[in-house]
Amino acid sequence: MAVVTMRQMLESGVHFGHQTRRWNPKMKRFILTDRNGIY
Repeated sequence: MAVVTMRQMLESGVHFGHQTRRWNPKMKRFILTDRNGIY
């Protein structure tokens, strides 16, 4: 399996989450944690 760097992920447009203030309460059971204001 190839090793993927953070730079490669950012360049390819990987989605890392939403700001914690923008969330749908119906998705609560799927949200594991928040880090630096991002779910």
